[in-house]
Amino acid sequence: MKLYYSPGACSLAVHILLAELGKKYEVEKVDLASKKTASGADFLMINPKGYVPALDIGRGQMLTEVQVILQYLADKAKATTLLPKAGTLARYHAMETLNFVSTELHKGFGPLFNRAMPEDGKAAVKERLAQRLGHLDSMLAKSTYVNGKSFTVADAYAYTVLRWAPYTGFDMNRWPHIQSYMARMGARPAVQKVLAEEGLK
Repeated sequence: MKLYYSPGACSLAVHILLAELGKKYEVEKVDLASKKTASGADFLMINPKGYVPALDIGRGQMLTEVQVILQYLADKAKATTLLPKAGTLARYHAMETLNFVSTELHKGFGPLFNRAMPEDGKAAVKERLAQRLGHLDSMLAKSTYVNGKSFTVADAYAYTVLRWAPYTGFDMNRWPHIQSYMARMGARPAVQKVLAEEGLK
């Protein structure tokens, strides 16, 4: 498998999961501005959407979209500790959390990277995002990870998105349980390995 990534982008979640699974994989960096890969390939020919992650799973097959790739990797590895078995209620709860991270946190932070957005617009975005983070903090007050006592694919995604806070000027100090969670996640060997590979340490 080969992951096309951009350092610190949402592709980091997939990179973390690959490392957690201990599978052999390749990575290639993508310049999202020029749409060129590190080898000089036209990234739009790899993923016409123009963004990461994109995972080459072999035989001419490419997967995109974070939540889908995370589920694919866990299912392929039959790693039910990372993602419950399909058809179970636990699986639907896991998908519920993945969707929350995607639609409320990922898309919540996204507009804050837009330099053209006026300050009053950013203030409104931050207010809504703060409500979502408050909910996440209350979840983490009761559990070690976002889906309970064990690390799951949702944690790879949540950790990735929450890392964006300092880059958007978002103060996270008011949520102590999130702060503790980020420290726990950051100490995981697979996370340390991937942060080093992406030049983020």
